[in-house]
Amino acid sequence: MPNKKQPIALIEYKGKKHLTKAEKAAREASEVAPVTDEIAAPSFLTAAQKKHFDKLADQLGKLRVMGETDCETLARYVVAEDLYELHSKQLRVIAKEMPKRKNFPTFDDFAEAFGSYDEHMETVSKRQDRYFKQAQAAARELGLTISARCRLVVPEIPEKPVNKFDRFKAAGER
Repeated sequence: MPNKKQPIALIEYKGKKHLTKAEKAAREASEVAPVTDEIAAPSFLTAAQKKHFDKLADQLGKLRVMGETDCETLARYVVAEDLYELHSKQLRVIAKEMPKRKNFPTFDDFAEAFGSYDEHMETVSKRQDRYFKQAQAAARELGLTISARCRLVVPEIPEKPVNKFDRFKAAGER
């Protein structure tokens, strides 16, 4: 299986491939750079979600990985994360309200009350898991996870490449 295509800046930084100037120019021309002119939160987000969207968009913009076309993906991530947090809070409330055995005269009464809480908890837990998976998938796509960032980060190339033979030229000029 072939490796994923890497940006020319990363290839030059690694120093693993020797390309002609024409090949470098062709590779640079074929690379897609994100357009960051009009990154804005979609209208379906709440005010709190828009604030979170703007914060993440700013961070992804600094990494130079997010463009205008990624706004919907980031919005879906923000919504999924918000719903995950909501269901996590609901699970904590349900767990606190769970009936205690000592409050019921018979075990059958307790089992009946516990069963309804258990079913409700199971439903909320499934929804929480669904939103976690949605948020995780969107986070990977956007580079918000550690492993995704490791694949996305392109090291900066020094302004002037260091020629390892310069030290020998300086010694020969004496």
